[in-house]
Amino acid sequence: MIAFTEHTLSNGLRVIIHVDKSTPLAAMNLLYDVGARDEDPDKTGFAHLFEHLMFEGSSNIPHYDTPLQLAGGDNNAFTSNDITNYYLTLPAVNIETGFWLESDRMLQLAFSQEKLDIQKKVVCEEFKQRYLNQPYGDIWLLIRPLIYETHPYHWATIGKDLSHIEHATLDQVKSFFYQYYAPNNSVLVISGNVNIEQIIALSEKWFGPIPKREVPQRHLPKEPMQTKQKRLRVERNVPADLLLMAFHMPERSHSDYYAYDLLSDILSNGKSSLLYQRLVKEQKKFSDIGAYVMGSIDPGLIIISGRLNRSVSLQDGEAAVWDVLNEIKRTGIADTTLQKVKNRYETAEQLSLMTVLNKAMKLAFAAHLGDINLVNTESKLYRAVTTDAIQRVAKEAFRIENSTVLEYKAKPITA
Repeated sequence: MIAFTEHTLSNGLRVIIHVDKSTPLAAMNLLYDVGARDEDPDKTGFAHLFEHLMFEGSSNIPHYDTPLQLAGGDNNAFTSNDITNYYLTLPAVNIETGFWLESDRMLQLAFSQEKLDIQKKVVCEEFKQRYLNQPYGDIWLLIRPLIYETHPYHWATIGKDLSHIEHATLDQVKSFFYQYYAPNNSVLVISGNVNIEQIIALSEKWFGPIPKREVPQRHLPKEPMQTKQKRLRVERNVPADLLLMAFHMPERSHSDYYAYDLLSDILSNGKSSLLYQRLVKEQKKFSDIGAYVMGSIDPGLIIISGRLNRSVSLQDGEAAVWDVLNEIKRTGIADTTLQKVKNRYETAEQLSLMTVLNKAMKLAFAAHLGDINLVNTESKLYRAVTTDAIQRVAKEAFRIENSTVLEYKAKPITA
């Protein structure tokens, strides 16, 4: 049970406090409700660009990392298609340093053409290294626009095209910041050896003076139901053929999300999972294969991806995957199989709650989903999933017309 207190400032900032006196540390997690899905289709990659720009100094603090390190802290951030998340940990006695740093960069970044140019180069280099020049790196640049026709999940967080960041102007970047990086568009969580009254006072002191901003209303196009299979075959300089199969599924807040998540674990969580046992160990068609759900705020995907052994064709590998999926649809799964993945989930969940940072992150994301108490109730929702529910969602998802297939072919080796 994670106890928490919520306090909302007059400018709209939601502050959530979890007290844990068993540690000398405190964690601060600041979740902004902005991701790649909020970008202009002709100016993509901005949310990820800000993950870099937010560490380039603010109006009163020229270097973010230096004072945090002097206070004994460390930090990081990540961007997704749905959110941008900044977090830090430090000794609880120095928690005010975190408030000072995070509030100042929410108030106003130290924008300059020089800093923008530096981070544009960093992001462009990342685009090239991770997505263009790395084996299998362009998979999501290929598959997203194939799967999504109208929804902005159409592009990856790095952006749709390298030129969008290369041509980003200072005015465009400033506009994006003041639209989305606002107290009324974020959730602040403090977890650790703190006092509730102390954190409320610090929140009012440091974040209270920041004005509300006009955050754009989100009106995203709804992705139409897929009615026929989509396929793409590419050839690349990679060591082995790779097969990726994507199936549409409901959004993260949907009641069926938990059945889909457990279904992905049944397929690939551990060496006793169905895909590993059948296709790696017994049939030796794949060298590795996995399944996972995207967990998107809007309707998302359940993914199956694996690299084939050299003697196996992509067609044979795909047929073998369909055999496993169709068997689940036809006969369902055993109670013991479902209980095993539930037990693994429970163990992983309990281990994750051992750190104040993970608790802060979970509280922030639960608040973002609309129910902070999900941190305490989601385990019950997972436990309530039945074998009938697993079979039902498998039938709903694993249909030919609901599938998108990427055949990622290794180029032939030439002498």
